[in-house]
Amino acid sequence: MRYFNTAGPIRPKDHYCFNPLERINLEEILSLIEQKKYFVLHAPRQTGKTSCLLALMEYLNNQTNFKCLYINVEAAQGAREDIRQGMNAIMNEMASRAKIYLKDNFIEAILPKILDETGYISSLNRCLTDFCSIDLKAPLVLLIDEIDSLVGDTLISVLRQIRSGYDKRPEHFPQSIILCGVRDVRDYRIHSDKEKSIITGGSAFNIKAESLRLGDFSESEVYTLLEEHTKETGQEFDVKAKELIWEYTQGQPWLVNALAYETCFKTKERRDKILEKEPITEEMVIDAKEALILRRETHLDQLADKLREERVRRVIEPIITGKMVTADIPEDDVQYLTDLGLIKRKPSIVISNPIYMEIIPRMLTSTTQDFISHKTLWYVKDDGMLDMSKLLKGFQEFFRENSESWVERFQYKEAGPQLLMQAFLQRVINSGGRIEREYGLGRGRTDLMVIWNYSKGVQQEITKSVKREMEDVQQEAKKVQREIIELKILHKSLEKTISDGLEQTYQYMDRCGCNDGHLIIFDRDSLKTWEEKIFCKTERYKDKTITVWGM
Repeated sequence: MRYFNTAGPIRPKDHYCFNPLERINLEEILSLIEQKKYFVLHAPRQTGKTSCLLALMEYLNNQTNFKCLYINVEAAQGAREDIRQGMNAIMNEMASRAKIYLKDNFIEAILPKILDETGYISSLNRCLTDFCSIDLKAPLVLLIDEIDSLVGDTLISVLRQIRSGYDKRPEHFPQSIILCGVRDVRDYRIHSDKEKSIITGGSAFNIKAESLRLGDFSESEVYTLLEEHTKETGQEFDVKAKELIWEYTQGQPWLVNALAYETCFKTKERRDKILEKEPITEEMVIDAKEALILRRETHLDQLADKLREERVRRVIEPIITGKMVTADIPEDDVQYLTDLGLIKRKPSIVISNPIYMEIIPRMLTSTTQDFISHKTLWYVKDDGMLDMSKLLKGFQEFFRENSESWVERFQYKEAGPQLLMQAFLQRVINSGGRIEREYGLGRGRTDLMVIWNYSKGVQQEITKSVKREMEDVQQEAKKVQREIIELKILHKSLEKTISDGLEQTYQYMDRCGCNDGHLIIFDRDSLKTWEEKIFCKTERYKDKTITVWGM
């Protein structure tokens, strides 16, 4: 049986997949190779870059007159600024891969001599020159993966050695070289200990002809991948489940595979459903998404680690608060987050997908949640529904007592009120529901939708009190409560903020099909008393009821 792949390059015998060469513009790449161009292929982590490079190597070696060698230089990352150790790792990688893929021992045989004679400063140039010179009828195409994992002077040395041999191609240097990494080489700002300066990638590698970007899966590609599972096992994804996988992931390859794997294979119970050919449902996808986030899978944890970087904060914080990106935020910061896959431009800047939208505030407030003592049962009514008025009243009191000290703990202080609100909700909602979030630049607000499943509230009542029959629980499970919460920071007058907020809340409620909503306005004026900031009033706006909370 094959599986959805969440780690490393795909293996068609083991993994559901489609031809990696269909994800790249093969005709364009072959044209660049024919023109003897050196170029870049970049994309966020775990999007399939290595799978595409390995497939390209196989194609070139089997279908053309080129010989192609793939190498991964990540092992040299540990050498940091030590060029000697870094080159040693890269050269040994080349020797090993040439032996495996090309059945060629030439590099392995000449390696000790080259390393000894060149003193490592020009060893890569010399090795490639000698290797290309032995077979003039089959020009070499070199694919260098994880190029941006190299550090400082080691990276500069690799780029400059390639550049210095460029004029010798194709007889005595690779006809074409593809550098592959997360970022475009032009965006590198490399700190050189040796030169005591910052070297840009564009200056160190000014022979680059093109920059190609590997995109996410399209909607049709997501459905094609899911269909591979159905063909293999007979287990179908119902229409809503497939649509939700697309909606949650927006085609991010790792997320698609991880969500599908979690849904189909993660537990014995789910594997048993394959044998029974029980369809994958929307609820199963929702549960799988929650499990991925709660476990902080490596891919998601890496994103969380990036949130600590100041250049990431400068872009993400305005998105969380609904502000515009100001002119003092460098374009390079925005491009950096685009290259990481954290944001997209549509044309306005947005978080790339709903899973990232959810993971960002959770990661930023994970410690805060642990110290919030409010419990779910305090806010669950006898019928299992959430008492939203009581819950928001509880947060209003909590915010008054704790906001000044708690917001200061956040790295993202400008977004502190919104983050504290989301931490509080997450703490209360975790045991029986979920929160869906929307952010966007320039809208001046954060949109939240609380989705509460009655069954979990009722299940707690059953467990702790009267032990009703399971049939009653199943009946209650069909009921879902949806509550809209709009968060705004007071910047204009209170009257204007409420007026704008009512219209914005109404629009979100109308889009989600909800009749009741809540507008929360945070007043950050330190000169005002809490008596001036705290209020609650109910407004009838058009055909909907909206409760306005001041904090």
